[in-house]
Amino acid sequence: MNELVKIRRIARLGPYRLKLWFTDGQAGEWDFAELAAENGPMVQPFKDAAYFDKVFLDAGALTWPNGFDWSPEALHADMAAAGPLSVEVAIA
Repeated sequence: MNELVKIRRIARLGPYRLKLWFTDGQAGEWDFAELAAENGPMVQPFKDAAYFDKVFLDAGALTWPNGFDWSPEALHADMAAAGPLSVEVAIA
């Protein structure tokens, strides 16, 4: 049985940009600026880049204080399809 992929670590790279490390050993950078362009009560706070920076991990998912979260499985699939994922090699 395959274990669901989760996000194990994040790094803020700039406005709406994160580097994500997944539990399957892959990592990549992703631009989340589309959140600022969305409409609706859950995404309204993302119009402020400082709010985006309040991101944290909850059970391996990107989460914000208003309860908005992003499925790590869906994000991993989107990143894999777009090409920014690669295997991170640990340096001893």
